[in-house]
Amino acid sequence: QVQLVESGGGLVQAGGSLRLSCAASGRTFSNYYMGWFRQAPGKEREFVAAISRNGISTSYADSVKGRFTISRDNAKTTAYLQMNSLKPEDTAVYYCAARLQQLSSSVRDYDYWGQGTQVTVSS
Repeated sequence: QVQLVESGGGLVQAGGSLRLSCAASGRTFSNYYMGWFRQAPGKEREFVAAISRNGISTSYADSVKGRFTISRDNAKTTAYLQMNSLKPEDTAVYYCAARLQQLSSSVRDYDYWGQGTQVTVSS
């Protein structure tokens, strides 16, 4: 299995930026499709972005398109989420996840999850 550890969360003002990292260990990172999800208090976990194994194909939730960018560095076994123009409604715990099959936006399709990192955007 693969172990995932997120970092880079914090408190930022609206309009600011953060870059989240997801460090993977265990199995071969380049075999996995990677996704980012988030969960706000009292809400269900929702899809944010996903990236293919080679980094060429990506997918985004409509709410973050044009503001967030997902990427990966297979040599460093790390996935990233660059978040720009942050809004208070982006406040949530952000999770990275991995799966062996194709790109997916469904929480239930991912097999491995990190522990999450808190992102708080103040107005």
